[in-house]
Amino acid sequence: MARTFSNQTLKVGEQAPDFKLRGVDNNFYSLTKGSDCVLIVFMCNHCPYVKARVRDINGLRQKFTSKQLQIIGINSNDPDYDGEGFDNMVVFASENELNFPYLIDETQEVARMYGASCTPDPFLLDSQLRLAFHGKINDATEPEMQPNDHIMEKNIRKLLNGEKIEKDFDPSVGCSIKWRN
Repeated sequence: MARTFSNQTLKVGEQAPDFKLRGVDNNFYSLTKGSDCVLIVFMCNHCPYVKARVRDINGLRQKFTSKQLQIIGINSNDPDYDGEGFDNMVVFASENELNFPYLIDETQEVARMYGASCTPDPFLLDSQLRLAFHGKINDATEPEMQPNDHIMEKNIRKLLNGEKIEKDFDPSVGCSIKWRN
């Protein structure tokens, strides 16, 4: 596990890059308008940070209607890395009862376009699919920690209420994305 902090490449107000990626349900997904906000989370199967926060991500999906919030998980790790790849994603999605699409970015092109560097690395988009916030789900910076401050939930609520998000970049921490050589 290589503890890594996210970097900011995509800036607040910039249009989020579109993509067309296959999900664990074998359907293809792209960015589409229609929700008040979209949360894209770069994640993976093996990372202890992701495993610790996946319940929190599922919980976000339950706190908002599908009109208010759409969540998309993207796995950009090298598919040949131990525990990764599409078949392992299917198992991970089932075991963790993911309530959002989990997509594979085999070429790693989408992660590069967003500037994702760790897992989990969350990007909150507004209704026009522009970046509103890039940062952590909550204040639990180690897998064994319990969160006290639900940062992403607060920022989603602010976005939905038309309020300003004070800190538009609050680096997330996790395992480094496993890049292909």
